[in-house]
Amino acid sequence: MNPIDLVQIGPAAATLTPTGLSTAERLARLRDEIGRLGSVVVAYSGGVDSSVLLRVATDILGGRAVGVIGRSDSYAARELELALEQARSFGATVEIVTTGELADPEFRSNSRERCFHCKTELYRRLGEVARRRGSAAILDGTIADDLSDWRPGRRAAEQAGVRSPLAELGFTKSDIRAAASALGLASHDKPASPCLASRIPYGTEISRENLSMVERGEQALHALGFRESRVRYHGMVARIEVPLPDLPRLAEPDVRERIVAELRGVGFRFITVDLEGFRSGSLNDAPSTPGAG
Repeated sequence: MNPIDLVQIGPAAATLTPTGLSTAERLARLRDEIGRLGSVVVAYSGGVDSSVLLRVATDILGGRAVGVIGRSDSYAARELELALEQARSFGATVEIVTTGELADPEFRSNSRERCFHCKTELYRRLGEVARRRGSAAILDGTIADDLSDWRPGRRAAEQAGVRSPLAELGFTKSDIRAAASALGLASHDKPASPCLASRIPYGTEISRENLSMVERGEQALHALGFRESRVRYHGMVARIEVPLPDLPRLAEPDVRERIVAELRGVGFRFITVDLEGFRSGSLNDAPSTPGAG
């Protein structure tokens, strides 16, 4: 098999591709890069970034591209269904592997290196698929904007020799949304949905039970029409985040009563609303003590 490429991605990665390119030009560069690889395994979650990557890889390489989904307790069942449905819509080959990060005490302890341990396990499983299929490279959906955020999973990617062509080619959040729309992907306007463990403050042990509480709580909010929302876990306290324009509806008596009933039904005792509204990664700046955030 061909060796898996290792590319170090630093803060200057986005400068490798000129600014001001059209969506068509950016996609053309991505197609050229993936075409040169010849055969790839794509870490696929159904989010907009990895969806663009898998779609382009499928278009260029056909059956020599395979998307791999890591199924675990921290990956919401609804996200899995959406990811598979979308992949079927453009004829992608997808494999599902079971990852066992909850068996790793380093992951369960939920330090600020949590994502490193999670991604290490994921890329180990993707490596197995790549070796079995003889794939030349493992790709992930990291984009240029991700490089300025707290991303310990990047270190795991580098150690596993994972390529990040979107970041290498300078794709930003707006670029990737435009590309997804141009490709007709269902995820083009899909809100980001990081793993469920991101709802649990650093220092609070991750368990199958608290992941399930978060997942079921967010399912309840989604069923009530809150498309972008988070249920942050603080022991017996649920802290709900929705975009600020959605706060008035959240407080409507009928809606409020249903949310309280649903979240108490999954095991929370106290139901609170964050008046700062929805912020992706709001726990990243929280103190790393149990229940903090």
